[in-house]
Amino acid sequence: MKKKVVLAFSGGLDTSYCAIYLSKEMNLDVHAVLVNTGGFSETELIEIENKAKTLGVKSFVVIDETKNYYEKVIKYLVFGNVLKNNTYPLSVSAERISQATAIANYAKELNADYVAHGSTGAGNDQVRFDAIFNILIPEIKIITPIRDKKLSRESEINFLKENGILINAEKAKYSINKGIWGTSVGGKETLTSNLTLPEDAYPSPATKRTIKDIVLEFEKGELIAVDGVVYSHATEAIKALETLASPYGIGRDIHVGDTIIGIKGRVGFEAAAALITIKAHHALEKHTLTKLQLIIKDQQAMWYGNWLHEGLFLDPVMRDLESYFESTQKKVTGKVFVKLSPYLFSIIGIESKHDLMSNKFGTYGEMNNSWTGEDVKGFTKIMSNQMSIYYQVNKTE
Repeated sequence: MKKKVVLAFSGGLDTSYCAIYLSKEMNLDVHAVLVNTGGFSETELIEIENKAKTLGVKSFVVIDETKNYYEKVIKYLVFGNVLKNNTYPLSVSAERISQATAIANYAKELNADYVAHGSTGAGNDQVRFDAIFNILIPEIKIITPIRDKKLSRESEINFLKENGILINAEKAKYSINKGIWGTSVGGKETLTSNLTLPEDAYPSPATKRTIKDIVLEFEKGELIAVDGVVYSHATEAIKALETLASPYGIGRDIHVGDTIIGIKGRVGFEAAAALITIKAHHALEKHTLTKLQLIIKDQQAMWYGNWLHEGLFLDPVMRDLESYFESTQKKVTGKVFVKLSPYLFSIIGIESKHDLMSNKFGTYGEMNNSWTGEDVKGFTKIMSNQMSIYYQVNKTE
């Protein structure tokens, strides 16, 4: 009997190469697995299954991890308002954790001899997949043909042609990863430090030219409603927001960051729902959390985002931080008013019964109801006392 390999399969160039290479060159039974994290329609899933069959795989399955992905990962990225380098909502790095975990569990279920992925040797995904596999299925060997053979996209295309598989070279110029938390786009422009992606590189066409006002509703930090429609699960609300906002071309940018392996890299992305959700949630928090809650949470969220990005999701400290984030969301409930415009959005304001900006206690810049001018004089003198002593002692400065 042939040995079994479970292949993380997306239907793209890299995983198509892997499917044929593992089957024909390594003589393995290839069991292809697509882990859907909210980026595929039913039509696309059928097309990918048909493609997998033309590549000669032994079996093909789809594992829908969308809700689990939200509950285990996305929810905490929202609670932490996590944007890598103040830009990137971790669209791909976050979903890789869920995908790798689902594939590891499937490989155990299938009693596979090997597990394979199509990561290159120059990016972050190789570390994320390998880390999860090494922890959850250490007894199963990892195969990475693209990384091990140091293949270019051109050589992969030629290999597939030689095996009777025609690839649209124009389409293959861009590497696209779709998920509920955003779509990443890599191409020749992102390999430079100065070029931007062309309009047609983004999967979602920017067709809307009018301005639209929408209302988002949060309950304990989770998005539950969009424009008055309440959804049964946050994933449905996120999808609805993406449908509304992506035609405006909102959420497009290029992230520049440090890879896990020590080089800098750029990746384009579009993540309308992710960016709007995070910014709207943060606006609501600024009204409902105390100053110290906001300061401490910002610090911890930076660590959480960095460690998730670098494949350290299974470290127990991540569960500790998630418990903390959960605790901070008890009063983060209310409405956020958002304006959608071509290529941008604006947070207009919020409405919440937990709003700490209440004129019952004072109006910023006008009057207060909780203290007197004499109270402020005494407070200021005590607060600045040590600084005053410092400058009196060090008069030459």
